[in-house]
Amino acid sequence: MMIDTVLWSRLVTGLTLSFHVIFATIGVAIPLMIAIAELVGIRKKDHHYTLMAKRWTRGFIISVAVGVVTGTAISLQLALVWPNFMQLAGNVIALPLFMEVFAFFFEAIFLGIYLYTWDRFRNPYLHWLLTIPIVLGASMSAFFITTVNGFMNQPAGFSLVNGQFTAVYPLQAMFNEATPSKVFHVLTSAYMTGAALLAAIAAFSILRKGATDYTKKALKLMMSVLLVFSFLTALAGDTAAKFLAEHQPEKLAAAEWHFETEKGADLIFFGWLNAEREVIGALHIPKALSFLAFSDFNAEVTGLNEFPANEQPPLWIHYLFDFMASIGFILLAISAIFFVFLLWRKRNEYNRWLLRSIVLGAPLAFFAVELGWFYAEVGRQPWIIRGYMRVEEAATTSPSIMPLFFLFLLLYIVLGTLCIIVLRRLFRNNPAEVELEKIAAIHAAKVKEEGELQS
Repeated sequence: MMIDTVLWSRLVTGLTLSFHVIFATIGVAIPLMIAIAELVGIRKKDHHYTLMAKRWTRGFIISVAVGVVTGTAISLQLALVWPNFMQLAGNVIALPLFMEVFAFFFEAIFLGIYLYTWDRFRNPYLHWLLTIPIVLGASMSAFFITTVNGFMNQPAGFSLVNGQFTAVYPLQAMFNEATPSKVFHVLTSAYMTGAALLAAIAAFSILRKGATDYTKKALKLMMSVLLVFSFLTALAGDTAAKFLAEHQPEKLAAAEWHFETEKGADLIFFGWLNAEREVIGALHIPKALSFLAFSDFNAEVTGLNEFPANEQPPLWIHYLFDFMASIGFILLAISAIFFVFLLWRKRNEYNRWLLRSIVLGAPLAFFAVELGWFYAEVGRQPWIIRGYMRVEEAATTSPSIMPLFFLFLLLYIVLGTLCIIVLRRLFRNNPAEVELEKIAAIHAAKVKEEGELQS
């Protein structure tokens, strides 16, 4: 029986990336949230915020453990599933792949120090300073791996001689034209998603057990972060669209179902295509695509028909783009409404419908991240390295790829189940209020001891 190894190679990699991106996003975002909470706690001398940092760190450690396994799986799959890609581009992307590993170890070292030095410094700012290398390490990991994806979209830093990449300039390959917009978008969307997750946890706790000082402070803090990064993510999306218009016009045209080159092009939301590729039932925003692409309502936008049929991305990426953008604006709206209600004293920012919207925001944010990565990868089709190597040329020809898919599927089911069980046991029977009472008792004992020593 003939096996379509290209299809199964795509399925294996798609499965791994879909699972890994959840923990990669948490791994990038949560260190910043921990740093913000601890800093606010120190400045306000408020144990609630300090406890947030402690509890979030515990959950973060679990996600890091799962992320390491899935990240290792991706490295393994590059060699096993895409051997021809690694043979051609391995010497170009070796530096960022190595630096990504370095960034992880850099983060892990300081994370261990941070975890075991709570309350060990007289000056609490010294402990907080340990969060800076952790945040930097997490962000550097995202940066280096995103440069690899940027290279695949906008290859640079080499010469092509007899079908081989030679005269390699690794820094040029890393800092390709796609890197700035991609890194900006990846980081802001990760921070937005992390804030949405922690805000959703606080909102869910309020819905189930009622509001406490701890949950109200956690919710307000994370909704503030969500508002900032929702806006920055929208700005990053605008930057990415302008990059596509200039450097990957076929991807933007496919995502917007823009077939004919024209000035003053409309932005198209949702709808469907008939057999003649005519757009039906869509929302048209006049001249908005021209403005999105070039900041000019009358700018000319290249149509998809300008490109050979065998180099056009699949048209269903239109829905990936629309859902991703819609979720981003929904999260921005939810966070804005929360603060409108907070500032407008006649409204209740803790009403159940708004809290339910905040809880729903977390899965929506992760769904948007998944859609974004699918849009990035599928929108580059048929290329794995744009203009140099097609996906079918890069994939393995081994029939063993099919059982490999089911092996990794089983691994991710086990990992996901164990992660959920551990997190539930870590927090379910250890509410924040109980920890606060313990902290208060310890603090009271210290004050009493200091008083006795002074007397």
